[in-house]
Amino acid sequence: MTHPDSNLRVLAVTLALAVAAIMLATTLGAAADTGSPPDAKPFPQFDDPVDLNPADFSPDIDNKRWPMTVGSKWVYRVTDTADGSVKRDVIKATSETKVIADGIEARVVSDVVTEHGKAVEVTKDWYAQDSDGNVWYFGEDTTEYRHGKPHDNGSWEAGVDGALPGVALPAKPKIGLSYREEYSKGVAEDQSRVILLDAQAETPAGHFKNVLMTEDFSPIEPKVSELKFYAKGSGQAVLAVDVSDGTEREELVKYKH
Repeated sequence: MTHPDSNLRVLAVTLALAVAAIMLATTLGAAADTGSPPDAKPFPQFDDPVDLNPADFSPDIDNKRWPMTVGSKWVYRVTDTADGSVKRDVIKATSETKVIADGIEARVVSDVVTEHGKAVEVTKDWYAQDSDGNVWYFGEDTTEYRHGKPHDNGSWEAGVDGALPGVALPAKPKIGLSYREEYSKGVAEDQSRVILLDAQAETPAGHFKNVLMTEDFSPIEPKVSELKFYAKGSGQAVLAVDVSDGTEREELVKYKH
């Protein structure tokens, strides 16, 4: 059971981060309004169409904040700060690749969430990196298990039924840079903006400095806001905290490449 003092500390940190995110996001000015700083390559927003050349993409991902070699593995502790319940999330970069509908070969990444040893969500995500080092997200095949029975949990694939790819993580993030993470109308419409480049994060996996902090939000759920923290060398986010209309905290426990 989570100790009350621990929950208070988590809440205090969460509120402080939320205030920082809001203050920064509202003072970014014109650069944020255009979706990218003046010298950055623009990224798609919301349902903006994209014209991607498969020759510019590779399933081999070496973005310094998101290295993902075959066999890479990340283990997370997912805590619901409302009731203290804890889940385990294991993410693995497989040797499999998938050719997405638009012709891009993407890495298949396994993501399995368990509670009390039983799978509650099983997902295959598809990622690829462009020639500039940006990591793109091309969809997911995700199944949620309720009372042992499988249910689709928002699966989508770029190029199918109007779904569009998004950016998982930019190669050269700058404060104010915003981008679409995913787009499947009414199903997955997450957006992200860069808030800080020099944050710190503490998780069971260690203490991380010079961390990229982003805010995720979605027009589907306008009250939702989540902060994510990306450290050099770790791959995936080392920490994700709901700061509005959510109570989950995902902490990296260990990882290997």
